[in-house]
Amino acid sequence: MYYQVISFSHKNCDQAMREKLAFPHDEEKKVFLDQLVGFEFVHEAFVISTCNRVDIVLATRDNFSSYHAVLGLISQKSNLNFYEIKSTAKRHDDEEAVAHLFSVVSSLDSLVIGESQITGQVKDAFRFSHLNGTAGKKLNRLLSYAVKCAAEVRNATNISQNPISIASVAVAQAHKLLGDHIQGMKGIVVGAGDMGVLAAKHLLRVGCDVVLVGRDLEKVQAVADELGENVKADTMENLAKYINRYRLLFSATSSKEPVITKELIENETLPRHWFDMAIPRDIEDMDLEKLELFRIDDLRTISNDNHALREEQAVRAAEIVSKYKEEFYAWLRALSIEPVIKQMREHVDEAIDKEIYRALKKGFVPVEYEDNMRKMAEQMFKRFLHDPTQNLRHSSTEKKNANCIEAVKRMFNIDTEDMDMRQYKADHHTKGYSA
Repeated sequence: MYYQVISFSHKNCDQAMREKLAFPHDEEKKVFLDQLVGFEFVHEAFVISTCNRVDIVLATRDNFSSYHAVLGLISQKSNLNFYEIKSTAKRHDDEEAVAHLFSVVSSLDSLVIGESQITGQVKDAFRFSHLNGTAGKKLNRLLSYAVKCAAEVRNATNISQNPISIASVAVAQAHKLLGDHIQGMKGIVVGAGDMGVLAAKHLLRVGCDVVLVGRDLEKVQAVADELGENVKADTMENLAKYINRYRLLFSATSSKEPVITKELIENETLPRHWFDMAIPRDIEDMDLEKLELFRIDDLRTISNDNHALREEQAVRAAEIVSKYKEEFYAWLRALSIEPVIKQMREHVDEAIDKEIYRALKKGFVPVEYEDNMRKMAEQMFKRFLHDPTQNLRHSSTEKKNANCIEAVKRMFNIDTEDMDMRQYKADHHTKGYSA
């Protein structure tokens, strides 16, 4: 079994392409995952789809085949050329895939280093696939360690102090542009999801009043009530009124099509600072002289400044990721040897049963000696297997001995593929998802 991550992120893929690759709706993601695990060489999969990345995380029998299967399905879904996707995709296999996922969950691979949302987003992505039946114990082990790694990164570094998100960077940029004049202004936030709520909170923090706009007034009003008296709720039907009256706008909906278009503009003389935080984009391209529009990738400079400020902590965090990667593989190897040893002993018990039955049938020994013979045979084999099993346990933690263990499995005709490893993991690692 192998691990693989195929990544399309802000590092190797521009916003326009990420919009086409994104999975904004659960049904689209479900269809993709069902198709993917339909291939005999794909054990499990889940998809991380955020404003910064689309990562496909896999447990496979064959990384070469799974890589090309993913590219083919992504090409079909997005209507992009297969070879264009292949030239953009970043492929991570096995240990590199493990280190990459640990870095993603620890927010070291984010556009904004240390942002606070990604760990929860990856957990949700796995949970969706697990409930869909397309991810289970193989990826559960991996994500379990990734979350543990992220916790140590947070605890051992200050990389997540004053947690930063795309929403906070957008508000910080608005504050930078407007200075103290931002206090008392009204900020329009389109979308009442996680990103919209974060933008509203940051606007309130810098002294703005907020109008929260969404499709479902009851839901939006409930969110506004939680945020406080300086937040007003309204529906999309009244969006045009707000964008023609106020200059600050932050948009983060899950719409597949732009929700803010040129035809909504009535007053072109109004200075506007707009921040589009959605993938796909919420604001269509429009030629307005007094519009200053920031999209997700336009915030890269700010994120680079953030990275520079945290460079020392990022180096320390990368060391933690490397340590957890090694620990994870040592744990997997240790986990994999216990069922091998158990089956070796079961084979011994079967051999003892057969030989005692044969000896009794042939009359080699009297029936009354059966119990003593069985005890003697069990003790002999126990003594014989003691040193080999101890050596196997010791060698299983060392990377160089992986082939040795596979040889033992072939030699004794042992298959552990469908065994439930949870019964063996208590001695190694107990935190994680039930899968």
